[in-house]
Amino acid sequence: MQGHLLTIIVTTKPLHSDTHVKMDIIEFKDIKSVQDIVHPYDSTLRNSSVPIIIDNGSCTSRVGWASQSEPLLIFKNLIAKPRKERSKKDTNVEVQAPPLQVGNDILNIEAMRFQLKTQFDKNIVTHFEAQEHLFDYTFYHLGIDTEKCVPHPIVLSEGFLNPNSSRQLMSELLFECYSVPRICYGVDALFAHQHLTSQKDALLLNLGYHTMHVIPILDGKAYFEHTRRINTGGHQIVMFLHRMLQLKYPAHATQITLSRAEELLHRICLIAPNYREELMRWNDVEYYEKNIKKIQLPYNAHIPSAGLTAEQQKERKKELAKRLSEINARRRNEKLAEDEEKLQKLYDIQELDDDIEEFEYALSQNGIETQEDLEKNINLLRNRIEKTKQKILAANAEELIDEPPTKQLKLNKIVFENEKALQLYVQNAKRMKQEILNKKLVRKQRKQDMAKRRTAAGQERMRIISQLARKEKGNDDFGIRDEDWDIYKTISRDGGDSDSDAENEKLLELEEVIKSYDTGEEHDHLAPAEAHQLHIGIERYRAPELLFKPYMIGSSEAGLSEVMGYVLKLFSPEEQLRLAGNVVLMGGLSQLPGLKERIQADLTPIRPFQSYSAVDLMPNPILSPWQGARKLANSDLFESYCVSRAEYDEYGGEYFKTHIASNLYTPSPKEQLVEVDI
Repeated sequence: MQGHLLTIIVTTKPLHSDTHVKMDIIEFKDIKSVQDIVHPYDSTLRNSSVPIIIDNGSCTSRVGWASQSEPLLIFKNLIAKPRKERSKKDTNVEVQAPPLQVGNDILNIEAMRFQLKTQFDKNIVTHFEAQEHLFDYTFYHLGIDTEKCVPHPIVLSEGFLNPNSSRQLMSELLFECYSVPRICYGVDALFAHQHLTSQKDALLLNLGYHTMHVIPILDGKAYFEHTRRINTGGHQIVMFLHRMLQLKYPAHATQITLSRAEELLHRICLIAPNYREELMRWNDVEYYEKNIKKIQLPYNAHIPSAGLTAEQQKERKKELAKRLSEINARRRNEKLAEDEEKLQKLYDIQELDDDIEEFEYALSQNGIETQEDLEKNINLLRNRIEKTKQKILAANAEELIDEPPTKQLKLNKIVFENEKALQLYVQNAKRMKQEILNKKLVRKQRKQDMAKRRTAAGQERMRIISQLARKEKGNDDFGIRDEDWDIYKTISRDGGDSDSDAENEKLLELEEVIKSYDTGEEHDHLAPAEAHQLHIGIERYRAPELLFKPYMIGSSEAGLSEVMGYVLKLFSPEEQLRLAGNVVLMGGLSQLPGLKERIQADLTPIRPFQSYSAVDLMPNPILSPWQGARKLANSDLFESYCVSRAEYDEYGGEYFKTHIASNLYTPSPKEQLVEVDI
């Protein structure tokens, strides 16, 4: 199947095993969608009127010729419309937007997530601009190259009880824009049942991407007035699973994408026969360990220096530190030379104070307004040059001093009286380490709060700055008084404090202490692979349970089993027996493991004692609507089911011909002008 898929490699094992086995780790491999090829439009198709079958699903579209056994195109019903970007040099000039991406041309759905659009609202087509782009994509990749027309009949699936307004716009699009000769409309679920099964009685449970339908069929006739729709489907389950995993693992929220959640739904999720009992089982630690699924997220492993001993790695670190210090020294020397050059230039300007005209011109050329500003700049440069020289002297002095040998041996010389003293020492080191980490965290949070406009810290900072800015320039004496330092610490994003080298060295020393003496306890830091793993347990059952309990996402609608029982009660006992004897599951979600058994378990209590009931799965539930529509297109009565261009012109766009797999046709009421005598 083509499309945006995510492959999961997993070694299967029994779900409820009595013996403890090693846990399998499921690995993700992100596979981008494969672009569809343009299929040949040979003379056999060109010179015939072979119908085109389009199963226009709310998630995936399946398209092919009626003369072939399988659809040629399978793609997601999505378009990606990139936004226009403005030129960086000229904000008024718009750069030409990238080309529109449709279907399998969207190689990475997650990268285009915010630009994705679909033609559907629930299971009804409402956005016909997107539908036109998808039709263009469809006919182009089928190879149709005839000018301004598609000379083939179209068999198109539509939603159950599709509104006339939607059908009218669809007919207008196909007849006016593509000049198709004929159109045949039908319901996907009825296509699958009426033309692929021989049984005349059935209770269809169509589990779609946005909605579910419970459709009763007796003697081959669908009872539209007794059909019920539930506005819950695969999309809501994927969103529910996606949100649960993000809340459980906030550190990996960006890696838990909707595409991965969708693949996990179809790979590891299953329906619990009894949801309450399943919840109780997961309270058992042993059951949890046996049935948990470990999902490995992609990560960049830190590869240590291969083939180097500890001594060689230490020497390499010294070389890197030496190289870094040389770079810093070179930058300091360059900065010192630049400041000295600027200072000399300001001295030259200061000597021109006898010639007022020349002096003022020199000030304006250097962006200085008054002589006081000139003196202030000179003092600032003097202080900066002095500090830079002190840093250079300190760096040169550090290079002459060797590292004290006792620093590395300090940890090995400590002897503890007993185990309690050792534990107390380690706990004290952990406490000091945590205090340093807390300080770092507070500083980081403060910087973030200062950068945001709506935080209390950011607003207070802007208030103080605005008060300082109100002072006249002639009275700008901020920094002379000692209390000015407190104000500076308040408005500084660092709070007058930053991560010092001494603090970082102390943190490294404490980590070395904990690592050396805390040998009996597992380290807090996990391996990179383990740190990027998701442990999915009860979420495997909780997400698909939404089919039966929509209230978990705040919906007030009834679940699938309740609606099924409600629909059965609309019929007589004899008719209920016929319907319950052939409950058919179809749609993408019907393949969830355990769904058939769950429906059977929920059906038994609502049926009379010892009454017969059976639940079956539609063969190939995803492609069955397309196969059913193809069978109808190849039947002898197909021509009588189609609406021609002449009938479209005469009866309007909402008109269509009914058949065993179609909706009911009810003309829209027309407005009538009533004359009122005054």
